[in-house]
Amino acid sequence: MKIAVCVKEVPDPGPLRRIDPATKRIDRSGDRSLNTYDLNAIEEALRLNEAGGGGEVILVSMGPERALESLRKGLAMGAARAVLISDEAAAGSDLVATSLVLAEAIKRESPDLVLFGQQAGDSDGAVLWAAVADRLQLPVVSQVSELSIDGGKVTAKRQSEFGYDTIEAPLPAVLAVSDALNEPRYPSLKGIMGAKKKPQDVLSLSDLGVSADRAGEAGSRTAVSALSPPPSRGDTQKIEDDGSAAQKVLEYLIERKLV
Repeated sequence: MKIAVCVKEVPDPGPLRRIDPATKRIDRSGDRSLNTYDLNAIEEALRLNEAGGGGEVILVSMGPERALESLRKGLAMGAARAVLISDEAAAGSDLVATSLVLAEAIKRESPDLVLFGQQAGDSDGAVLWAAVADRLQLPVVSQVSELSIDGGKVTAKRQSEFGYDTIEAPLPAVLAVSDALNEPRYPSLKGIMGAKKKPQDVLSLSDLGVSADRAGEAGSRTAVSALSPPPSRGDTQKIEDDGSAAQKVLEYLIERKLV
């Protein structure tokens, strides 16, 4: 089975995320890594092919050429090759433009299954997979916590606010998997050493037949008009728990006639 896994390089998680005031985008100048949620998608793709007796797992991403460094973690885990769309004209792409570029890259590969992590750690949008599926005109299932493939269909157990839904869809299909699906493996030393030797294709927009005015800021349908610090929450009172914290909280609420 040929499985395409869409992955993203994101800034390393931390307490603060800086927005570049000039571009009004996330500052990506610091340390970066492969999106944590995407590791579950890579792991599941590898498991599906191992259970099925073989196949190919392809990483598909869009970003600057340096993103190959992060993609190599997925190659070290066991993915066969990586495809990175890197083009200056694609910088600043929003959901609309990004979904177009990724969809064209996926069409080029014609996979049997497309996997996404549930969301990206830098934006937490959790909608790109739906936009890509719409462009590909393929069935889509999100929040997948269990899945199996039998013949030409996939059966997915989907988390919802009311419990679980079991959904069947014909292949090819697009699935967004949750981090409850599996525990990603650690790359072996052999895998790490061999990752740099695996095929890593860097494509431009023209390689995909996408014109420059359909990607980047020119092809985006949304724009950030202004940025400002979050509003002040007013006066705050910090209570240290020395054994009397509950009583202090109660007194605070009584004083303000909240209980």
